[in-house]
Amino acid sequence: MDNPFVTTEWLANHLSDPNVVVLDGSWHMPNASRNPQADYLAGHIPGAVFFDIDGVADTASNLPHMLPSPADFSRMVGALGISDGMTIVVYDELGLFSAPRVWWTFTTMGARDVRILSGGGPKWRAEKRPTETGLVARPRQVFEARFDPTRVADFATVRERSHDGAAQIADARPAPRFHAEVPEPRAGLRSGHIPNSANLPVSLLADNGQMRPAADLAQLFAERGIDLSKPLITSCGSGITASTLALAAQLAGAETVAVYDGSWAEWGGRADAEIET
Repeated sequence: MDNPFVTTEWLANHLSDPNVVVLDGSWHMPNASRNPQADYLAGHIPGAVFFDIDGVADTASNLPHMLPSPADFSRMVGALGISDGMTIVVYDELGLFSAPRVWWTFTTMGARDVRILSGGGPKWRAEKRPTETGLVARPRQVFEARFDPTRVADFATVRERSHDGAAQIADARPAPRFHAEVPEPRAGLRSGHIPNSANLPVSLLADNGQMRPAADLAQLFAERGIDLSKPLITSCGSGITASTLALAAQLAGAETVAVYDGSWAEWGGRADAEIET
């Protein structure tokens, strides 16, 4: 795939470009005690719009931040001032954590040019680049979603693939959670992993908020027994870091990658889901 990352220097030079829209896609784990929207209001890259991962979602679902319908997505992001023809640059305040989820969401909905700020907010701030406070409101735009269903996997598909092996399953959660050695951060979920899935913790994919080189990523997948020439489904706790794993797989050469949107929030909460420990 083409390089989806842009540098802080590139973004600094394009902040005034009317066809470039910057999104703060920060999100934190339920036990992190951080409010990303409050952090955004306290300081963000100039002109950046806050993209609420939990708000631009299927709010009728009892699962966290599931993809909304294409029509709802078009309406919500159009109201944020984003069109499908713009260059969309996403960052988060942990470096490389939730921005890939926003990248995956927009690319799944057909946006033409979606980029991730390499190093994210921490690198921007470390370089003493400008920030601003308060809410940014942009004029409404038209976003015409073109949903790509091949980039999303649901519960039934994942259950089938875990049995028939027609697609590999890779889990981005930390090893202790994958092996049921520690409880899940969300209450009410069983511990363990999807049968016949491999574990590739997202923490191995990046250094200092920047994705590792493609050759290093390819080696990591190979070491975990994942063949990138075959279809792959990525999973995690709730579909956030599964998107980072999907991005890494594509950078490493995978052609067919889908994110299990419900991930462990769904699988670990269903009595009819088989679990290995």
